[in-house]
Amino acid sequence: MKEVIIESKLIVYENLEQLPEDIIMLMEKAFKARENAYAPYSKFHVGAAILLDNGEVITGNNQENASYPSGLCAERTAIYYAGSQYPDAKINKIAISAGSTSKINTEPIPPCGACRQAIAEYEIKQKESIEIYFMGEKGNVIKSHSLANLLPLVFDKTVL
Repeated sequence: MKEVIIESKLIVYENLEQLPEDIIMLMEKAFKARENAYAPYSKFHVGAAILLDNGEVITGNNQENASYPSGLCAERTAIYYAGSQYPDAKINKIAISAGSTSKINTEPIPPCGACRQAIAEYEIKQKESIEIYFMGEKGNVIKSHSLANLLPLVFDKTVL
């Protein structure tokens, strides 16, 4: 038997103003997408903005349904749209902002497990890392250099 240690390195920015200009712009698009989320049940709104290598920015927000499993997270809404409309484009960066209508979220909120798996598929497909920036409504912003950093033991096509 041996013990294996898996570590993730993240960069923490104290606020939006510490980010590079292009990431501030991307995060602002995520904020705007968050405002349009349809979340009458959870009251938890999420917005995502994806920067493609062709310069296009795709946004998405969570979309809920009274039949809870039928909803879709912001990250997957955006990434699947990007994949369907720009199948040859690579995803360079994703910005995510999440918040509740019942309180101000100041803690960074990362993608859920299902979204991590969906992002992993595109990172593996394009053979290039995707930078991920995530935050609550305000406060710290966390940057991960890749999805593999957030989901180190990824399930992928090699096991099928």
